Amino acid sequence: MVPGPMCPARFSYRCSRCGVVTPDDGGLRYACADCGDEALDIELDLSAGKMARDELSPREPSLWRYAPLLPVTLPHDERGPLRSVGGTALHRVGPRLWLKDDGLLPTGSLKDRASAIVTQRAVDLGLGAIITASTGNAGVATAAMAACAGMRAIVLVPDSAPPAKIAQLLIYGAELYLVRGNYDAAFALAKQAASTHGWYCRNTAYNPFTVEGKKTVAFEICEQLDWHAPDRIYVSMGDGNIISGVHKGLRDLLDLGWIDQMPKLFGVQARGSAAIANAFAAGADVIAPVAASTIADSIAADMPADGLRALRAVRDSDGGCVMVSDDEILTAMATLGNSHGVFAEPAAAAAYAGYAKDHSDAERAVVLITGNGLKDVAAAQRATTQAPCIEPTIDSLDEAIAARDQA
Repeated sequence: MVPGPMCPARFSYRCSRCGVVTPDDGGLRYACADCGDEALDIELDLSAGKMARDELSPREPSLWRYAPLLPVTLPHDERGPLRSVGGTALHRVGPRLWLKDDGLLPTGSLKDRASAIVTQRAVDLGLGAIITASTGNAGVATAAMAACAGMRAIVLVPDSAPPAKIAQLLIYGAELYLVRGNYDAAFALAKQAASTHGWYCRNTAYNPFTVEGKKTVAFEICEQLDWHAPDRIYVSMGDGNIISGVHKGLRDLLDLGWIDQMPKLFGVQARGSAAIANAFAAGADVIAPVAASTIADSIAADMPADGLRALRAVRDSDGGCVMVSDDEILTAMATLGNSHGVFAEPAAAAAYAGYAKDHSDAERAVVLITGNGLKDVAAAQRATTQAPCIEPTIDSLDEAIAARDQA
């Protein structure tokens, strides 16, 4: 029998580098016990029996619907948004195109999925503080979920983070520190502080439970398509952890026999922050750092923390990588809004830009929208034209309408 909903699924850690499997001992683990590599995969133990799809709880409209396939306990009902993350809409916007809108999650980004699982793991471990490095969204999600669980959330972000994300972090009560430097500098400091002070480190890719949260978006996509997996999924990539999570979720579903094919995964990167896409194009197994520069701050990464697993996801699924310019991202933001009614931040719109640039009309595709446009209003203003200011008269209105029609 698989574990019940209040019990975490039994699991082990598998090293992405050397393949050594280490059973969970109920403690902290970020790195392989054998080679020291910090990219661990969590493997569920389903050897005692596989659950059927009809065993999913209809009472859970969130990611906790998949509790038996998650390595953490089910949160108590009173834990607010921690218990309600997931269950976002899958919009059909064309004969063979869907948008999975995770901008509808409680803090407006897919990072809520990872932070919910990491926070609950901290609860299971009896820890009282979580620290993370972030470009904004992961920190916001961590602060919100930690607040639900009564924990401290220490968040380190580059001092260049968009004001809207900084405001969100402060509203959610994060102990926020702006780091003079880039995301990589904040990442290293968060690891050091976690080790020094005994805090739980949520850093993307470093903490293997982030993937376990993000994989739930793949569960939802396939279930919303009546368990007929799409042919393609387009995912924006910065550090590569989201596409790694999507891949992990699809692998879990294949192992369970709930879907019959692996969708091709297409990772989309901004041309100014394309370390993973560069490695893919070169057929390399090593990722060279870049000096990241893009309007899409959420996917700006000099040295992607989960780049090798992202490459594995793309290659294992027979997918590919697409590079898009900042201008193409801005165009995608406007198209998503005025054609499909979806307000996406630049990093999320990048996935749609990748789809527009490289897709097959013969294949069913899902574009993953990872964050809400309110995260970066300045970018939204760049993606649109300025509204005219008119006098409060019908003649002034008609003149402005005529001018717009002629433009």
